[in-house]
Amino acid sequence: MPANIRKLVVQIDETRKEMGKTIDPPTRRAVAIAVIDNPYAGKYSESLDELIAIGEELGALLGQKAVKALGIEPGQAQSYGKAAIVGEAGELEHAAAILHPKLGAPLRVAVEKGAALVPSAKKRGTLGTAIDVPLGHKDAAFVRSHFDAVEARVSDAPRANEIVVAVAVTDSGRPLARIGGLQVSEIKGEDGLR
Repeated sequence: MPANIRKLVVQIDETRKEMGKTIDPPTRRAVAIAVIDNPYAGKYSESLDELIAIGEELGALLGQKAVKALGIEPGQAQSYGKAAIVGEAGELEHAAAILHPKLGAPLRVAVEKGAALVPSAKKRGTLGTAIDVPLGHKDAAFVRSHFDAVEARVSDAPRANEIVVAVAVTDSGRPLARIGGLQVSEIKGEDGLR
Protein backbone atom coordinates (compact mmCIF):
# COMPACT_ATOMS: atom_id res chain seq x y z
CA MET A 1 0.00 0.00 0.00
CA PRO A 2 1.51 3.38 -0.95
CA ALA A 3 2.21 6.12 1.55
CA ASN A 4 -0.77 8.30 2.42
CA ILE A 5 1.01 11.65 2.07
CA ARG A 6 -0.69 14.70 3.59
CA LYS A 7 2.04 17.19 2.74
CA LEU A 8 5.34 17.49 0.88
CA VAL A 9 7.84 20.21 1.76
CA VAL A 10 11.14 20.96 0.03
CA GLN A 11 13.62 23.41 1.58
CA ILE A 12 16.98 24.67 0.31
CA ASP A 13 19.68 26.10 2.55
CA GLU A 14 22.32 28.08 0.63
CA THR A 15 25.35 29.56 2.37
CA ARG A 16 26.96 32.43 0.45
CA LYS A 17 29.10 33.96 3.20
CA GLU A 18 30.74 32.48 6.27
CA MET A 19 32.91 34.44 8.71
CA GLY A 20 32.89 37.35 6.27
CA LYS A 21 34.30 35.20 3.45
CA THR A 22 32.41 34.68 0.20
CA ILE A 23 31.59 31.04 -0.49
CA ASP A 24 31.88 30.51 -4.24
CA PRO A 25 30.15 28.44 -5.30
CA PRO A 26 27.71 28.59 -2.37
CA THR A 27 27.22 25.43 -0.32
CA ARG A 28 23.71 24.08 -0.74
CA ARG A 29 21.66 21.58 1.24
CA ALA A 30 18.19 20.43 0.20
CA VAL A 31 15.72 18.70 2.48
CA ALA A 32 12.67 16.95 1.07
CA ILE A 33 10.02 16.10 3.66
CA ALA A 34 6.88 13.96 3.53
CA VAL A 35 4.18 14.05 6.20
CA ILE A 36 2.45 10.67 6.11
CA ASP A 37 -0.24 8.78 7.96
CA ASN A 38 1.14 6.16 10.33
CA PRO A 39 -0.79 2.96 9.56
CA TYR A 40 0.25 1.51 12.93
CA ALA A 41 -0.63 4.54 15.09
CA GLY A 42 -2.28 3.59 18.37
CA LYS A 43 -1.74 -0.15 18.05
CA TYR A 44 1.06 -2.65 18.42
CA SER A 45 1.91 -4.79 15.40
CA GLU A 46 4.61 -7.44 15.28
CA SER A 47 5.03 -6.87 11.54
CA LEU A 48 5.91 -3.40 10.27
CA ASP A 49 6.02 -4.44 6.61
CA GLU A 50 3.75 -1.61 5.47
CA LEU A 51 6.16 1.02 6.84
CA ILE A 52 9.14 -0.81 5.34
CA ALA A 53 7.48 -0.60 1.91
CA ILE A 54 6.66 3.07 2.50
CA GLY A 55 10.32 3.70 3.31
CA GLU A 56 11.31 2.31 -0.09
CA GLU A 57 8.74 4.53 -1.83
CA LEU A 58 9.86 7.64 0.08
CA GLY A 59 13.57 6.98 -0.49
CA ALA A 60 12.99 7.37 -4.21
CA LEU A 61 10.46 10.22 -4.05
CA LEU A 62 12.29 12.38 -1.50
CA GLY A 63 15.76 11.65 -2.92
CA GLN A 64 14.63 12.72 -6.39
CA LYS A 65 12.91 15.85 -5.04
CA ALA A 66 16.04 16.90 -3.12
CA VAL A 67 18.32 16.41 -6.14
CA LYS A 68 15.87 18.30 -8.37
CA ALA A 69 15.65 21.16 -5.85
CA LEU A 70 19.43 21.56 -6.02
CA GLY A 71 19.24 21.68 -9.83
CA ILE A 72 22.03 19.13 -10.20
CA GLU A 73 22.52 15.83 -11.96
CA PRO A 74 22.22 12.87 -9.56
CA GLY A 75 25.95 12.11 -9.77
CA GLN A 76 26.77 15.64 -8.57
CA ALA A 77 25.19 14.98 -5.16
CA GLN A 78 27.88 14.78 -2.48
CA SER A 79 26.26 13.94 0.84
CA TYR A 80 23.02 12.62 2.18
CA GLY A 81 21.07 11.81 5.31
CA LYS A 82 17.65 10.72 6.53
CA ALA A 83 15.45 11.30 9.58
CA ALA A 84 11.95 10.72 10.90
CA ILE A 85 9.72 12.14 13.62
CA VAL A 86 6.93 9.89 14.88
CA GLY A 87 3.77 11.42 16.30
CA GLU A 88 2.56 10.61 19.82
CA ALA A 89 0.42 7.61 18.81
CA GLY A 90 3.41 5.91 17.20
CA GLU A 91 6.64 4.37 18.43
CA LEU A 92 10.29 4.86 17.53
CA GLU A 93 10.32 1.47 15.84
CA HIS A 94 7.90 2.91 13.27
CA ALA A 95 10.59 5.44 12.27
CA ALA A 96 13.17 2.65 12.16
CA ALA A 97 10.93 0.61 9.85
CA ILE A 98 10.74 3.50 7.40
CA LEU A 99 14.40 4.52 7.57
CA HIS A 100 16.45 1.36 7.75
CA PRO A 101 15.42 -1.73 5.78
CA LYS A 102 14.65 -0.24 2.34
CA LEU A 103 14.83 3.58 2.16
CA GLY A 104 18.56 3.61 1.36
CA ALA A 105 18.60 1.67 -1.93
CA PRO A 106 16.30 4.01 -3.90
CA LEU A 107 17.99 7.04 -2.31
CA ARG A 108 21.31 5.74 -3.63
CA VAL A 109 19.78 5.50 -7.11
CA ALA A 110 18.55 9.10 -6.78
CA VAL A 111 22.09 10.33 -6.00
CA GLU A 112 24.00 7.79 -8.15
CA LYS A 113 26.10 5.36 -6.18
CA GLY A 114 26.16 6.06 -2.46
CA ALA A 115 28.60 3.47 -1.13
CA ALA A 116 28.53 4.89 2.43
CA LEU A 117 25.85 4.25 5.02
CA VAL A 118 23.15 6.91 5.06
CA PRO A 119 23.37 8.74 8.42
CA SER A 120 20.04 8.79 10.25
CA ALA A 121 18.14 10.19 13.22
CA LYS A 122 14.74 9.49 14.71
CA LYS A 123 12.62 10.83 17.52
CA ARG A 124 9.08 11.18 18.80
CA GLY A 125 7.42 14.59 18.64
CA THR A 126 4.39 16.74 18.07
CA LEU A 127 3.38 19.70 15.89
CA GLY A 128 6.39 21.74 14.83
CA THR A 129 9.00 19.40 16.28
CA ALA A 130 12.36 19.88 14.56
CA ILE A 131 14.96 17.23 13.86
CA ASP A 132 18.57 17.54 12.71
CA VAL A 133 19.12 15.36 9.65
CA PRO A 134 22.73 14.15 9.91
CA LEU A 135 24.83 14.35 6.75
CA GLY A 136 27.82 12.41 5.52
CA HIS A 137 29.55 11.99 2.17
CA LYS A 138 27.59 9.53 0.05
CA ASP A 139 30.60 7.50 -1.09
CA ALA A 140 33.12 7.70 1.75
CA ALA A 141 32.20 8.03 5.41
CA PHE A 142 35.69 9.29 6.38
CA VAL A 143 35.37 12.58 4.47
CA ARG A 144 35.27 14.98 7.43
CA SER A 145 34.41 18.03 5.33
CA HIS A 146 30.93 16.55 4.83
CA PHE A 147 30.10 15.78 8.49
CA ASP A 148 27.15 18.12 8.95
CA ALA A 149 23.43 18.33 9.69
CA VAL A 150 20.47 20.29 8.42
CA GLU A 151 17.27 20.98 10.33
CA ALA A 152 13.93 19.66 9.11
CA ARG A 153 10.64 20.93 10.51
CA VAL A 154 7.02 21.17 9.42
CA SER A 155 4.93 23.64 11.44
CA ASP A 156 1.78 21.51 11.54
CA ALA A 157 3.32 18.04 11.83
CA PRO A 158 3.54 15.42 13.04
CA ARG A 159 0.01 15.00 14.29
CA ALA A 160 -0.42 12.11 16.74
CA ASN A 161 -1.10 9.60 13.94
CA GLU A 162 1.56 10.87 11.52
CA ILE A 163 5.24 10.48 10.72
CA VAL A 164 7.47 13.20 9.27
CA VAL A 165 10.10 11.66 6.98
CA ALA A 166 13.02 13.77 5.74
CA VAL A 167 15.80 13.13 3.23
CA ALA A 168 18.65 15.62 2.84
CA VAL A 169 21.06 15.90 -0.09
CA THR A 170 23.92 18.36 -0.64
CA ASP A 171 26.07 19.43 -3.55
CA SER A 172 29.06 20.21 -1.31
CA GLY A 173 30.54 19.87 2.15
CA ARG A 174 30.55 22.48 4.91
CA PRO A 175 31.57 26.01 4.00
CA LEU A 176 35.25 26.66 4.74
CA ALA A 177 35.93 23.05 5.84
CA ARG A 178 39.54 22.76 7.02
CA ILE A 179 39.94 20.06 9.69
CA GLY A 180 41.84 17.59 7.52
CA GLY A 181 40.98 13.97 6.94
CA LEU A 182 40.19 12.23 3.69
CA GLN A 183 39.64 14.70 0.85
CA VAL A 184 36.94 14.32 -1.81
CA SER A 185 39.69 14.00 -4.45
CA GLU A 186 41.09 10.97 -2.54
CA ILE A 187 37.86 8.92 -2.42
CA LYS A 188 38.17 5.38 -3.74
CA GLY A 189 34.48 4.59 -3.17
CA GLU A 190 35.08 0.86 -2.71
CA ASP A 191 34.04 0.15 0.87
CA GLY A 192 31.89 3.12 1.81
CA LEU A 193 34.58 4.32 4.23
CA ARG A 194 37.38 5.65 2.05
